[in-house]
This record gives sequence, C-alpha cells and structure tokens, in this order.
Amino acid sequence: MNQRIIILLCAALGFVQTLSAAEQGDAMPDCALSSAGDATRYNLKQYQGKVLYIDFWASWCGPCAKSFPFLNHLDHEFKGRGLQIIGINLDENPGDADAFLAKYPASFKIAADASQQCAMDFGVKAMPSSYLVDRKGRIRHIHLGFRAGEAEALNVLVEQLLTEH
Repeated sequence: MNQRIIILLCAALGFVQTLSAAEQGDAMPDCALSSAGDATRYNLKQYQGKVLYIDFWASWCGPCAKSFPFLNHLDHEFKGRGLQIIGINLDENPGDADAFLAKYPASFKIAADASQQCAMDFGVKAMPSSYLVDRKGRIRHIHLGFRAGEAEALNVLVEQLLTEH
C-alpha cells in the first residue's frame, strides 16, 4: 500500500513539473541568478529588449563541453547586434564549474543556479537545454542536447530573431 502511494505521489509530482515547464510561446520565467565568481544577483527579465540564448549546463555534461565553442562563436558573431548569451551552470559545487571553465573558456556571461530553481522554472529536462527568447521575452525555440550538425540551424534561428523588432 505504501509503495503504491509513493508511486502515485512521484507520478503526480512529475505531472505538476510537466505542467509548469516553460514551452515555446510562453513568457520567459523570471529567474533570480547569481553571477559566477561573485555575489552579484540579477534576474533574466533585466535583459528584455535583447534576444537571449539561455543555455543550462553542468560540468559533468559532455555535450555541454562541445557546445561552448559554438556559443563563443555566436557571442562573437551576434553580440553587437543585440544577442545576449547566458550560460546558467547547475553544479552544486562552484569549483566544478570553475574547473570546467578553465578547460572550456566562455566569452559569454556565466551565471550560477546552484539551487536549480531557475532550471525547475524552465522545466529543464536534458543537458544542455537551450532557450531562445525574443526581444519581448517570449520563448521562441527550445533545444535539448547539442550535436555539431545542429549548429547551422541554431545560427539561422538566432539570425531570424535578431532581424525582428
């Protein structure tokens, strides 16, 4: 009986998380984050008016390491046109993120979400999980994982959002 209750409770919690997950077309969740390396706090809403590429990553994630050169390319290519990339680290230990960044440097903004509340608000299901947000704060594209062959399609999506006003 107790086992059945636990199974039902787990299923219900999973269902609730699915209901609250951010989806394409939704307004971007308003997340409070800390800047990696210091105690500066900010939220994602302060970037409204820019196109955002929000990338949730962790130090143990192999595809995350492969995505960083692409994200650096996007940052170099489009930052001057209104793109803001924010890599949100989900490691509980900041030292793990620091070691990762020493090996795979980022030219874009890195934030920390050690509590993983922002990841829960977005409904992150895989690593990395990326969200393209338009200038009005609407999620326009969700991308799970990273494979080098997908870079060109993501590049085109960013370009399209940057041309919208």
